[in-house]
Amino acid sequence: MNNLIKTDATYKDWICSLKKKYRNSQIKAASSVNREMLLFYWELGRNLEILKTHYGWGTGFYKAVSDDIKRELPDVKSFSPRNLLYMHQFYRLYSVETITPQVVAELEEIEITPQVVAQMSIFMIPWGHHRFIIDKCKDDRNKALFYVEKTLENNWSRAVLLNFLDTGLYERQGKAISNFEKTLPAPQSDLAKEMTKDPYNFDFLTITEGYYEKELKDALMSNISQFLLELGTGFAFVGREYRLEVGNTEQFIDMLFYNITLHCYVVIEVKIRAFEPGDMGQIGTYVAAVDDILRKEGDAPTVGLLVCKTKDNVLAQYSVNSSKAPVGISEYELSDLMPENFKGTLPSIEDIERELK
Repeated sequence: MNNLIKTDATYKDWICSLKKKYRNSQIKAASSVNREMLLFYWELGRNLEILKTHYGWGTGFYKAVSDDIKRELPDVKSFSPRNLLYMHQFYRLYSVETITPQVVAELEEIEITPQVVAQMSIFMIPWGHHRFIIDKCKDDRNKALFYVEKTLENNWSRAVLLNFLDTGLYERQGKAISNFEKTLPAPQSDLAKEMTKDPYNFDFLTITEGYYEKELKDALMSNISQFLLELGTGFAFVGREYRLEVGNTEQFIDMLFYNITLHCYVVIEVKIRAFEPGDMGQIGTYVAAVDDILRKEGDAPTVGLLVCKTKDNVLAQYSVNSSKAPVGISEYELSDLMPENFKGTLPSIEDIERELK
């Protein structure tokens, strides 16, 4: 009888659903614990603000409070002077101006409803992430909230968050010179602009000074996971040197992606020199060709992105204004270059493979 039950499809499905529900309940429980802890930290930060203002304590303030709390809660490790300072900064960064009166009222009553939680993205990411954000954003609330939302949207680990904090994503996002507002409908034009950065940061590459265009593209493809991370949310790699038959000719696109968020193809051309107006004709042709050959029903218009070593912003703006294709122009940064004479001293892939064999 037991064997019959185990082979029954309905029973197997029930076991699988039970596993999923249990895992989901674990995630919800962990999220709930994290939220309650952050709410407690925020309220403690508010109390620290009142105490410090009222009593005018000096440099020993956090240590004195830490010692008193530890005396009452000797087994708890969260109340070091440094962490209390973070809690105070946490409150100041997301003070009552950020959190609605309804949320404050709920905090007073120590009762958090789902409707209120939905407003409070700052209470949905781990404390370790907040410490990184506080360190890098200081008192810039808009910048801090940007990274909170991006962390939630993309489920960033602490390491990924720190990478984007260090490379200044907030300052770079949506900064490419483009004509998206004129060439795309309103919802997609906003998303397409948000998709771009200027400059793109390619410091994850290891190449030598005096590199050629092919070397840069080879390096980007060898580090495709890092490249996709730098491009942003929703990019899926379609191909490099992507071949298209256009009339009686063959055309090869540097890199072709599909953006799942925008539901469109994204043509990317990389130049290791300054932007030239002639580049606009090339990428415009590729965008039109992809639209005609690859775009299917349900796909949004194809977008082009030209990434150059440098650009004159006025020239770039005139160029995108003259184009009917949706195109953006950005620069890239690549500062971590090895001296060119290192190239001859480094082992090739073939040398390494021979040694391994």
